[in-house]
Amino acid sequence: MSARALIIGAPRSGSGKTSVAIGLMRAFRRRGLVVAGAKSGPDYIDPGFHAAATGRPGVNLDSWSMAPALLDRLAREQGQGADMVLVESAMGLFDGLRAAPGRRGAAADLARRYRLPVLLVLDISGQSQSAAAVAHGFATFDPDVRIAGVVLNQAASERHEAQARSAIEESGLPVLGAIRRNADMALPERHLGLVQASEHAGLESFIERLADVMEACLDMAAIQAATAPLEPPAGQADLPPPPGQRIALAQDAAFTFVYPHLMRHWRQAGAQLVPFSPLADEGPDGTCDVCWLPGGYPELHAGRLAAASRFKAGLARFAATRPVHGECGGYMVLGRGLEDAQGLAHEMAGLLGHATSFARRRLNLGYREARLLADGPLGRAGEAVRGHEFHYARVVEAGPDEPFAELFDGLGQPLGPAGGRRGRVSGTFFHAIARA
Repeated sequence: MSARALIIGAPRSGSGKTSVAIGLMRAFRRRGLVVAGAKSGPDYIDPGFHAAATGRPGVNLDSWSMAPALLDRLAREQGQGADMVLVESAMGLFDGLRAAPGRRGAAADLARRYRLPVLLVLDISGQSQSAAAVAHGFATFDPDVRIAGVVLNQAASERHEAQARSAIEESGLPVLGAIRRNADMALPERHLGLVQASEHAGLESFIERLADVMEACLDMAAIQAATAPLEPPAGQADLPPPPGQRIALAQDAAFTFVYPHLMRHWRQAGAQLVPFSPLADEGPDGTCDVCWLPGGYPELHAGRLAAASRFKAGLARFAATRPVHGECGGYMVLGRGLEDAQGLAHEMAGLLGHATSFARRRLNLGYREARLLADGPLGRAGEAVRGHEFHYARVVEAGPDEPFAELFDGLGQPLGPAGGRRGRVSGTFFHAIARA
């Protein structure tokens, strides 16, 4: 029997999707259901909250960077052994690129492909009956995307709720609950979005409170009845091989951004992940054959990383004979120096020649396709890999290294050479998701 699924969407970011999704995941789990979570789009942080709420690993389902066969495989795997899969939308439900149909990166792509209904979360602060126009627009915008019901969020009072509810129901859409303004439901944020689940003080009690709110305010039976079977097409998906058989993986508060589907694939392919903590001044395990420094928040820990002499010495010894690759934050640490938010310069590993600054911030955000210029942990020269960039740090000194890849945006426009490589060491701000 296949799992049943539902997409939790909204008109925009900041509408309360994540709080509703986490609360519903835990509330349905309380009722004895095996629940799994998924996130549309290239988001590292929300799958961690989904895993905490459900007790099962999260996954990303990204229709732009993942080929349809890979999407199908990951959706199928996420539904195995589960009664329910709740898919949290990124940004607004229809937000994505003006790219090929079905490959736009929008949660609506998943709704169409898998015929999944949408629970629309509407933040009604600052409006009442006008919320019905928004709901009606979403219900009629695309005939292949079905809005199963609406949840009102940020209702100020019983009267406020009643005004919005009656107008929406008169338009033909059911309202499946309303949540009052509640500061306790807010998730803490920092410059790349939410604070990660592993850093959230009192995470378990917070999730329990969210579940309490959902059970008290929403029609849980109607939401469960609104789900539909998740039945992805069968087929094989081509994923790149692991970068090594034994992978030394930096993992601590400075290095956290690894996609769940990549770690799952590496393990399924027989690779072993051997974690180490640069913040604890640990170097990569010498028995590994590749070292991977993922993204994260090195700018928040630059002083400790600069002082981690055993880590830097061990990394240099490793790089003399085996590949080392850094993504985003890992790329920053592989460079010569990092300037923190206060403008203080910190010496990094120096295995690449660039220097980065978080003080001289500039937002880089968007889908990317990288065409590799040399063989390395992401693939062979000439291959294309899809992923994204999301960072505020910038390169302030380029250094003498060869570029790692030619970069293109989500619409195929060239962005020029990016990243660096020297000997067995490579790095880039680009986060890899899947083969192009």
